Parts: sequence; structure tokens; C-alpha cells
Amino acid sequence: MGLREKAKSWVDTKFLFVIRKEEDFSVITSLSITKLKVGLIFVLFLFLCFALSLFASRTFLKAWFDPEYLETENTARILELSDSIDSLLLEVRQRDLYVRNIQMVIAGETESGDIIGDSVSLESGSGKEIDLFKKSESTRAIEEEFRGVPMDFSSSPIMMSNTFTETYFFPPIKGIVVAAFEPQANHFGVDIVAIENEPVKAIADGTVIMSSWTLETGYVIGIQHSNELVSFYKHNSVLLKSAGDLIRGGEIISIIGNTGELTTGQHLHFELWYKGSPLNPQEFITFN
Repeated sequence: MGLREKAKSWVDTKFLFVIRKEEDFSVITSLSITKLKVGLIFVLFLFLCFALSLFASRTFLKAWFDPEYLETENTARILELSDSIDSLLLEVRQRDLYVRNIQMVIAGETESGDIIGDSVSLESGSGKEIDLFKKSESTRAIEEEFRGVPMDFSSSPIMMSNTFTETYFFPPIKGIVVAAFEPQANHFGVDIVAIENEPVKAIADGTVIMSSWTLETGYVIGIQHSNELVSFYKHNSVLLKSAGDLIRGGEIISIIGNTGELTTGQHLHFELWYKGSPLNPQEFITFN
């Protein structure tokens, strides 16, 4: 018998698979199959497995098997995080600049008309930088004309008092006012004496824009309220809030104290500012 006949005989060899009952060995079913059919079934099974694997790798398992997909996703995520970081850095710089300006104004380190902050410049079409904070000749002339003219505080509080007539402010502390509002004497708030370790409360909802130490006023906390109103609480012994915290009206923000050089005893120095102008707190709040 030649090789061809042997191969044909091997392929044509049939096998009979019989399924019987265990009790009486009666035949339930039988199946006749050749080696060729077994091979074809095996090849078909491999083809189906390959097709399913290829489909899965291109669809719901793409993130696991496709390196290009992973690289694209990571690149998009990195760009998104980079944009978020840039936005956060810009917001932090603006907030730090605002807080630093408030601190310098409180410390009296700037003159009226000065602009505090980092230099801002734009590039024009010719390639030259334009300084937005550079004062023109006319601005300098106006500043020279009005330099040294005393501020008029007589009408400002009366004009602004109508803005908050229907607004309720929590008293920051209950006590006795020992020093009244005298802007002509550079006293832009009121001094309230209270018992030791008395908690200081926010007068209204707002955001803390300053919570730090100054040499003259000790521990100071400032809150930005709605309608461009800002309140300051000075000479505290302890600050309980940080810059950026959201505050509700009546919430405790600090403890009364006697810190800073401009104090002669335990008290709270409280100020109200509206659009850069001081208000008399006693026109809006009852302290006793």
C-alpha cells in the first residue's frame, strides 16, 4: 500500500460515538464522524475565536490592546489637565494680587490714585509692548492738581447709607463702642470692647479675602460681601478662617484680642467699606 492510499485510508477512517444509558446500556444516540470532519471543526473553532478576539480588541477591549488608543487618551487627558492647571494658576495669581492689594491698603503703604499690582502689558501689531498701567501726561497733571486736597467724608456715608437700609447685618460682637468712626482722623471704623475670648462673627454671607497678620493691626480677617461691600475685623487673638473660605452671616470667624501695635487693650476694630469708601458701621449695626 502506497503513501497516498495510507493517507486516504487515514482520512476516511470513521469513528462512532455512542451514548448509552447507565442502567441497561440502551443506546440513546450515536454519531459517526471522520478525522477530516474533526479537523474542519477545529479549524472553524480557531477561526471563530480569532474573529471574536479581533472584534473585542477593536471595540470594548480597545483600551487594553491598542497602544495608540492609550497614547491618544493619555495625551488628551494631559492637555485637559494642563488647561485646568493654567486656569487655576491664573485664578490664584489674581486672588493673591487682590489680597495683597487689600493688605497694602490696610497698612497704608499706597497713595490715592496708585495702582497696585504686577505690570500688565500687551503686544501691539508693531511688536511693541503697551503698558496698560502707564500713566498719561493728563493723568499726572490731574494728580498734581488734586494732590494734598483733603478728602470730604461729609456726604459719602449719607449717600451710601440708602443702599443697605433693607439689609440686616449680624453684629460682629456685643459690647461697648469706645471709639467712633472718624475718617478725618484716619479712624475708618469703630472700636468695640467686649469680654475676654468673645467670638467674633461675620456680619453677612461672603468670602474671606484676607486672613493674616499685620504689624499695626495684628491678626486681621477681611470678608467680601455682595453689593461690593467689604468688612474688616482687626486686633484678633485667633483667626478661625482662611482666605477663600465661604462664610455665612453670624458664623464665628475669629476671637477678640489685643494684637498689633495700634492697640491699648482688648477690643475689636471693625470697618465697613463700600466701593473703596469707608462707611460708619453704627449706621447699620447695633453693637450693644
